Amino acid sequence: MNKRKLLSICLFSVAMLLTAQPRAVNDLSFGWRFLDGDLSGAEQVSLDDAQWRIVNLPHDFQIEQPWVLPEPKGKNSKSTTSANGLLLNRGFKPMVKGWYRYHLTPADSLKGRRLLLDFGGIMYVGDVYLNGEHIGGTDYGYIGFEIDVTDRLKFGQDNVIAVLADTRNANNARWYTGAGLFRRVSLIATSKDLHFERHPLYITTRNNQYVTISAEIAVHDKSKKLPVGVQIISPDGKVVYEGKSTLQRNTPSSVVEKRLPEISIPNPQLWDTEHPRLYTAIVTLYRENGSVADVVRSRFGIRTIEITTDEGLKLNGKKVLLKGYANHHALGALGAAAYPRAIEKRIQLMKQFGINHIRTAHNPYSREFIELCDQYGILVTNELYDKWTQQHTGGRVPFQQLWQHDVPEWIKRDRNSPSVVLWSLGNELQQNPDQPFNDFGVTMYKLQKALLHRYDTTRLVTVSMHPRYRSWETDSLPPDLAMITDVQAYNYRYMYFPGDGRRFPWMKFYQSEASVVLMGTNFYEMNLDKVIGIAYWGAIDYLGESLGWPAKGWNQGCFYIDLEPKPKAYLLKSMFKPEEPLVHIGILGKNNNKMWNRTPGDSLALNTYTNAEEVELVLNGKSLGRKLNPVDPKSRNQIRWNNIVYQPGYLEAIAFNNGKVVARHKIETTGEAVKLVAESDNAQWKADGMDLQHIRITAVDKKGRRVPVTTDEVTFSVEGSASIVGVINGDISSNEMTIGNKRSLFNGTCTVILRSDRTPGKVTLTATSPNLKPVTLKLQNRK
Repeated sequence: MNKRKLLSICLFSVAMLLTAQPRAVNDLSFGWRFLDGDLSGAEQVSLDDAQWRIVNLPHDFQIEQPWVLPEPKGKNSKSTTSANGLLLNRGFKPMVKGWYRYHLTPADSLKGRRLLLDFGGIMYVGDVYLNGEHIGGTDYGYIGFEIDVTDRLKFGQDNVIAVLADTRNANNARWYTGAGLFRRVSLIATSKDLHFERHPLYITTRNNQYVTISAEIAVHDKSKKLPVGVQIISPDGKVVYEGKSTLQRNTPSSVVEKRLPEISIPNPQLWDTEHPRLYTAIVTLYRENGSVADVVRSRFGIRTIEITTDEGLKLNGKKVLLKGYANHHALGALGAAAYPRAIEKRIQLMKQFGINHIRTAHNPYSREFIELCDQYGILVTNELYDKWTQQHTGGRVPFQQLWQHDVPEWIKRDRNSPSVVLWSLGNELQQNPDQPFNDFGVTMYKLQKALLHRYDTTRLVTVSMHPRYRSWETDSLPPDLAMITDVQAYNYRYMYFPGDGRRFPWMKFYQSEASVVLMGTNFYEMNLDKVIGIAYWGAIDYLGESLGWPAKGWNQGCFYIDLEPKPKAYLLKSMFKPEEPLVHIGILGKNNNKMWNRTPGDSLALNTYTNAEEVELVLNGKSLGRKLNPVDPKSRNQIRWNNIVYQPGYLEAIAFNNGKVVARHKIETTGEAVKLVAESDNAQWKADGMDLQHIRITAVDKKGRRVPVTTDEVTFSVEGSASIVGVINGDISSNEMTIGNKRSLFNGTCTVILRSDRTPGKVTLTATSPNLKPVTLKLQNRK
């Protein structure tokens, strides 16, 4: 049976999966019908969508669009602008619309329940229809929302959920946004009379021992007493608290917010970056007759966060320097589709290189991202907006119509997560003189912060500022916003920290964006004992914000878009993991990743990136000398070697501390590539229809060494319970698509990404190339 027919048969009765439990959440990620483009009447029930393509969520249909080549400005021009002049920012992809339709047949057993459609987001703006009626949507697709469909669903017959997603115009974002249902969609069923509201729990901790839980409850009957039970599960799965209390409803209001009695946790296991221990709170709402009305749960961590002028950020009373990066939300070959495994892979990689911090520039990432940061001990600056303008926040409605809805949804969703240590309301606002109230954002910041504090008071609030000036006439003082934000977050302008700190000793400094080009200098020139930390901009190459065709995006990062480390990634690691001795050879100039396959006689310049005291360079057994690690912040951990004459063989860097060898790195001349090898990355591949397997294909010589000069095209085929969802290499200037089953090697490697089916089984991947021995990889995904 083909996949399309099988998915058509599987348009199921949701009621069969929703039991009579108090709250049920059904994932609607599978079996959507999709049409690329706009179509009049696409929301109507009568429309025949049998020929529409079947897709599963998360889905980004902009990544599937062809590249839009630049349009020359004139004869013999080499313009880097595209047809509409702005697509270099949006990844040279066209601005598009697309329709999704989902067929839902609820059974009579769902009658009498409260039913909600829950959207994680729609990129970039979206409209939702049910049976032809417009029932809601979003004007800023990074923010989730829900729609009550209790009285709109028709029981015992087919219901059509239709969604129109629109990327808007090219100037409505400064980077690649993606398009479509890029996050999960769910159907939630609760009781009608008594239930918890959206994101109802607010969990705070005190003195690393005491836990307070507040709950938001909707009451649609005459109940005066609201019994609530709490169970807390420790990180190792033990029940450490169980209790019940009764809340009193003193007003006729239908929504009640109440704080439960404080709970003392015995021998608490604290959450930190190295030991991200998570507790789970299970909160049960009872009716007055003792029956269960609703149950919700939330994970949280017991930890304290403090930010001071003298020590920066303290976690559980100890100084922790934020060592991180800022990137947009897209995930390479997958575009904006928010696959949890793709997010996890990036977090795992960053942890290996010493990163403990991510700034979500410049919008909320998926909930799954925050949960993974909780799980891996990543400290997050959670950012809501780019510019506070209609142009940069969806482009459909004025900004003033967004923030009063967006702030509560954003804060309530993530406030229980221990990974979130700082809220950021915006980015580089001073570049826009048309800010609301014409005061460079001061009043708007105050308004948003006041609303934010309605829902969380446990974290400081900032905006990321650039350039650093007070007004359009002078830069003699910090910008107006810096005088009122809780944290003085400057993009790139760390050199102002000392002077601003002397004039305003209450200021707390955070380099919210730092240049990779100046890596090292902008880290070591700060007073690391006092500052909060640093976030390197665009550490991973990404689509959009291209510096010019043929590059499809930002290419100044430490990691290629396929996550392969560039040599400079090891400078990052040497700084962020000083306790781990390291040395790495990075050849400078063009073709700096062709390793040691060169033309004899070539004269090369290179850096050895190291955190050791001294490095010796050895060419084919002959020492080229030893050099000390510079103490100058501008060149620390970067030892420069000039006029190294290439000879076939090997080049080795040997690092020393106190005269003892502590690290080595060798690069060597390889032979011709003879075969392909394959390496998978997910030993616990789940057959849940969502999990991914990133398989790296490498061309190697007879000795099994990667041959970086190989650029052959590789073709992939898959048999079994998985499908290809992305292909990529590190060349962001490539004109190849990231969909399909072919990809050329770059630096001798490329990656194919497989998505599991929901049926466990064996998977066989075969990679072939005309001039190389093919490789077959056998895998298994399991429930």
